[in-house]
Amino acid sequence: MLVTEARRRIERKKKAAALPAPAGDKRLVILDTFMKRQQFRGDALIEVLHKAQELFGFLDDGLLLYIARALKLPPSRVYGVATFYHFFKLKPQGEHTCVVCLGTACYVKGADKIMAAIEQHAGIRNGETTADNKLSLLAARCIGACGIAPAVVYDGTVAPKQTPAGAVAAVTKLLNAPCKSNS
Repeated sequence: MLVTEARRRIERKKKAAALPAPAGDKRLVILDTFMKRQQFRGDALIEVLHKAQELFGFLDDGLLLYIARALKLPPSRVYGVATFYHFFKLKPQGEHTCVVCLGTACYVKGADKIMAAIEQHAGIRNGETTADNKLSLLAARCIGACGIAPAVVYDGTVAPKQTPAGAVAAVTKLLNAPCKSNS
């Protein structure tokens, strides 16, 4: 009897978590329309995840569960795809991004020291975002810019031959930049 009640509570929590945003959220309507165009096919999962991330900015657990139910897929498959591809973000991203290449050439030329300097300066670790959502710090296994190692990508722009001091200066500039929404 207690086991059945516990299962019911768990199911209620799962259903409550299924909606990523308040009912009536226009983004959900757009996502539902997109999934309908895809005929709710499971093989359209990657396209649906791309659309969801475009609409919501990231893919939280509730949104992944919502998509799994809509496409009639196991949540583990949806989560597996979302975590396998590095493009998909499971946490809100900062207004600015700093991606440190940790490929072999960059690492040999000091990328680990660059990452450590940025982490110390920004007060975050690899994969985290500052509390004010200004900066997300990420690592890449290789960005294919070995000739200009060590390389760091600031807001999509590759910067060559970085040093810890130069990277900290660039991050400081990003942190002090005005918000994009105010521009």
